[in-house]
Amino acid sequence: MGITTSTTVTKTFKGIVLVSCLALVASCGQRGTVSRGASTLSFAAGPIYSACIATKRKAATPSTCGCVQAVAHQKLSASEQFKAVAFFKDPHKAQEVRQSDNPFNETFWKRYKAFGASAASTCG
Repeated sequence: MGITTSTTVTKTFKGIVLVSCLALVASCGQRGTVSRGASTLSFAAGPIYSACIATKRKAATPSTCGCVQAVAHQKLSASEQFKAVAFFKDPHKAQEVRQSDNPFNETFWKRYKAFGASAASTCG
């Protein structure tokens, strides 16, 4: 794997982690809706929401983090959400899980990827 491929994988991974964390946060705690133009998005507070907000990135707004958490509630169990939160703190952990031969990690990673895709399409 060359430097360009490695950089692309790292950027993609960081994007997935951010979306996942945002979704995880949205799935716990308070719930409601956030209106964005013609569409209405779900909002929730929880561990992914908190991790998302803690990143202090420009895109990590309360409404986006809340939406991602709401998606996490739909796509991930509570324990999976807490596992995903660890990725915000240490993105390398996500890489380790993704490359793991452990069947539990493989199952989790598939659900996590689906969650990330859903959060990206739902929360923009």
